[in-house]
Amino acid sequence: MALLSVTSPHIHKPGNTGSFMRQVLYATVPGLFMLTYFFGYGTLINVALAIVVAVGCETLILKIRHKPIAFYLNDYSAVVTAVLLALAIPPTSPWWLTIIGTSFAIVVAKHLYGGLGMNPFNPAMVGYVLLLISFPKEMTTWLPAAGLDNTTTTNTLQETLQLIFMGADADALSGATPLDTFKTYAGQPEVLDSNAILHGTFASFGWEWVNLGFLLGGVYLIWRKIITWHIPVGMLLALFLLSGFFNTAVDADNYPDILHHLLSGGTMLGAFFIATDPVTAATSNKGKIIYGFLIGVLTYVIRTWGGYPDAVAFSVLLMNLAAPTLDYYSQPRTYGHRKPNKGLAKSD
Repeated sequence: MALLSVTSPHIHKPGNTGSFMRQVLYATVPGLFMLTYFFGYGTLINVALAIVVAVGCETLILKIRHKPIAFYLNDYSAVVTAVLLALAIPPTSPWWLTIIGTSFAIVVAKHLYGGLGMNPFNPAMVGYVLLLISFPKEMTTWLPAAGLDNTTTTNTLQETLQLIFMGADADALSGATPLDTFKTYAGQPEVLDSNAILHGTFASFGWEWVNLGFLLGGVYLIWRKIITWHIPVGMLLALFLLSGFFNTAVDADNYPDILHHLLSGGTMLGAFFIATDPVTAATSNKGKIIYGFLIGVLTYVIRTWGGYPDAVAFSVLLMNLAAPTLDYYSQPRTYGHRKPNKGLAKSD
């Protein structure tokens, strides 16, 4: 009996894990800039805090596991996990929220399974979902974007530090996100039309530019061949088709339009930075397209009929479970074979 498997994906240009991870970090800069511009210094503070916690947890676990610390820290995987989690949580999240989510992502979601390359679930999204389920109030408290109604401005650095570290109450300043707003007032066109957060330049106020920032970073990753186009295109195509169908063919008052879904919440961050995680995603090109498309379908379904307005994290984790099956049924033809080989084959 012979065990036949598809050949593994290979790197086709010079580089290592650390260099690729640094490119991912560079690509987050446009989205991070837009988050800081519209929502204040909180995201920068969260990113810095998350990196410190992630590197500390990584060092501690590597020491306990008797692994070479400098070697594994140089792959920057812990830093990428920390940055992606910090970008996903609200800018004024209390300090302990960032610490809990980051440490859980590194210690449990990553190292409990053996470290980089062994984890079946995206560590950043595991940490995010833990926080969202355990602390829903803190995870849904977003300050209004700067410039909304021509009155809102970002907090100063001192005010932001007080909100994060001193426990200042942000409830009086907080407002609903665009996804929350439409979900709350669906079917009430007069309320939706008068709500400024839903009417930016061409999509949700502030959030449109944040998503365009991450889109720009995603295009950079594709250009540098750090990721391929298959997963992002699959996910965005599903959102495009479903939102277009329900908005135009069913009921525009109950189902938001295409741009609302594409440029609100964590859509572009999820499509280009979360779903494309090479460890937990599908690996064949056909599998990647299906994988991304189903993430888009799940995101739309949960956003529209589920209990959470933004569903990227849940959708990615659910499809992480399905990635091995997708790879099994979407293996390309191996050179020398007439059709793909899957699983065990009887020896002659």
